[in-house]
Amino acid sequence: MKFRIVIVNTILFFCSLNLYAQSVTIGKHELQAISVLTVKEKIGNKEIVKVVKDPSVKEFDEPTFARLKNVSFINGVIELEMMSKLLSDAPEFARGFIGIAFRINETNDKYESIYLRPTNARANDQIRRNHTIQYYAYPDYKFDRLRKESPEKYESYSDMAMNEWIKVRIEIKDSTAKLFLNNNRQPSLIVNDLKHGIGVRGSIGLWVDIGTEGYFRNIKITQQ
Repeated sequence: MKFRIVIVNTILFFCSLNLYAQSVTIGKHELQAISVLTVKEKIGNKEIVKVVKDPSVKEFDEPTFARLKNVSFINGVIELEMMSKLLSDAPEFARGFIGIAFRINETNDKYESIYLRPTNARANDQIRRNHTIQYYAYPDYKFDRLRKESPEKYESYSDMAMNEWIKVRIEIKDSTAKLFLNNNRQPSLIVNDLKHGIGVRGSIGLWVDIGTEGYFRNIKITQQ
């Protein structure tokens, strides 16, 4: 079986504030902002990608990501490190929402995603802890519909924290996705019925939601 590896160098130049038109070159790829602002920042001696949602987008689970252009992904593995911080004006219900969108179509209005709510992981409320990890499929299967129709099936718990780097590995094969965190050998979430089915091809996005400063580095995509 042949594999093609694409390593994305996450060194960016500062983008303009045009949230819908900005793009930068990342090696042979471009990172295009879709209802977000992307900038280059430095933490320690490493440069990383910072992604912040356009505050005019009020709904949850929307296409708010930095899209990797010229990436056509069906099956394989997505690996990266990401860190979530709360904005100074984050609303009370902000949870540090941060994650990955995959199989994004050309018009950015159909994709699937797995994201984290890091503040939930160490909450004293067990119900909140159970909602630390979330899968959803845009546009028809957002978190609220999935939680209502299939409680617990598309959410899970794993320990994590705000303001800390989290290692993420997502294995995607046909209609199955498995999320592994921080080099754990067992997945923290398994989705066996990806809502858009098999054979769907699309790009990958660095996703955030309201109240989050999302940081991403060391992105590696292995296509099967």
